[in-house]
Amino acid sequence: MTPHDRPDMRRRQQSRSLSCRGLSRRAALGTLAGALSSTLIPGYALAQDAPQTQDAQPGEPFSFDVLTEWMRAVSQTDPSTPSAIEGFLTELDYDDYQRIRFNPEHARWATDGSRFRLHAFHLGWLFKQPVVLNEVVDGRAIPMVFSTRDFDYSNLERDIPADVDMPGVAGFRLLNQLNRADTYDELVAFLGASYFRALGRDNFYGLSARGLAVNTGLPEGEEFPRFSQFWIERPAEGADAITLYAALESQSVTGAYRFVITPGSDTIMEVTARLFMRNDVAQLGISPLTSMFLYDGSDPGEFYDYRPAVHDSSALVLNVNGTTFYRVLKNPPRLASSYLGAERPLSFGLVQREREFDQYLDAQAHYERRPSLMVEPLGDWGKGSVRLLEIPSDLEANDNIVAYWVPDAAATAGSELEFAYRLHWGMNPKGARAEELGQILRTRSGEGGVSGVEKDTDHRKFVIDFEGGLLGNLSADAEVVPEITVQNGSVEEMAISRISGTDTWRLVIDIQGEPQALVEIKAVLTGYGRTLTETWLYQWVKQ
Repeated sequence: MTPHDRPDMRRRQQSRSLSCRGLSRRAALGTLAGALSSTLIPGYALAQDAPQTQDAQPGEPFSFDVLTEWMRAVSQTDPSTPSAIEGFLTELDYDDYQRIRFNPEHARWATDGSRFRLHAFHLGWLFKQPVVLNEVVDGRAIPMVFSTRDFDYSNLERDIPADVDMPGVAGFRLLNQLNRADTYDELVAFLGASYFRALGRDNFYGLSARGLAVNTGLPEGEEFPRFSQFWIERPAEGADAITLYAALESQSVTGAYRFVITPGSDTIMEVTARLFMRNDVAQLGISPLTSMFLYDGSDPGEFYDYRPAVHDSSALVLNVNGTTFYRVLKNPPRLASSYLGAERPLSFGLVQREREFDQYLDAQAHYERRPSLMVEPLGDWGKGSVRLLEIPSDLEANDNIVAYWVPDAAATAGSELEFAYRLHWGMNPKGARAEELGQILRTRSGEGGVSGVEKDTDHRKFVIDFEGGLLGNLSADAEVVPEITVQNGSVEEMAISRISGTDTWRLVIDIQGEPQALVEIKAVLTGYGRTLTETWLYQWVKQ
């Protein structure tokens, strides 16, 4: 059993056969979202017409430009409702679904000398809308047909009809020799709405990405666009990368997507998204990321738990104009929303910085091995904002963190948009840390006042440790100056010093805020005419 296949036994929703933990979190919302559009693409059957897939003309010419024209045409039609599954597929409950396994002997490309394998996810339970898979060979697309012959039902306590072709699948996962030459480990999984997850070397599954976010957290109500059909290029023998394409559909938008996936220490996915607006959209979220933050030393909450921290991601990182912003994540008392304005961002993402087992003490979940994920825009994305949503949560099974790029340009009916970017998944992917600046090592918080002497419950104390980069060789008496700004509050006390015997500089600040006020705090260390560290950001709601 590979590290990322290993189930977290505390969560019934996470099993070896069901790799996308998002089932129990936000991805489950996507699978249960309202009716999504699905219109017949020439030569192929989309989800609501998936039974016709076997009759589709084999060898239909296919390219990304062909898909683009199809999705442009689909955007000019009314959305239609995909048909639901029928027969025994409707009878599968949660326990049944967890016991179904794809038969590895039926993996696609297992005998082709390929470095990749494909397994399908079974329909049923939450997954009632078929997804159609096609294989692209020499520029022509051939439908991939799956049946009950491809799955292992031996642990199921019910009869399953033999040799029944399915109208599609719930999704799929790709395997690769990611960690060892003699083992095909899971690399990436697409499952539920437009959700997908990937792994770098030695990672466990953690946060997810999505194809698109539409009106997330707005009064208009969120749409969950869906990847209704995929085209996967048959990987050439010995090829280090694999290319696939997807049709995205919702009530307000259609899209043609291309993914070029290269596994490695950092797995890199180069994405091109061509979007066609059916309706005006109040807020379009480009390259959305979804994660989980329950608590840690910066926001311990009221959790009585032996583990010092529980989270898939610890911070949002934004790199723009030579500045690295490090926004600490939290589990807020009420829905919290932040916008970090930027022009032509170099990268943004959700990171997991703490990489020692002792920082989590979880021998099953292994949060220290959850990947960071950085988005690297390609081309000029212009002006916009990185939006961060933090949702109150009392369970680590809930994805309560969402981040994405919001372009300033309006998304109006009839408009066409294109975005290209790279997704970097891994332990320390490109952009996750500032290279020359002192990095934020940790954040801790608690009641104000003097520790061990007197408390000041009216204030909040923040302790931020910086290390490395331009701070590394400075002596304890160096002229290091904190620059601190506070909105809706004030700095009551402040101290900066180098911790004896280390290269770590500690900034301690006590903040006063009005009750129920949203207090925004920013801190950075400067000196000798330049910025010395990453810029620390925090949002505090005083209770």
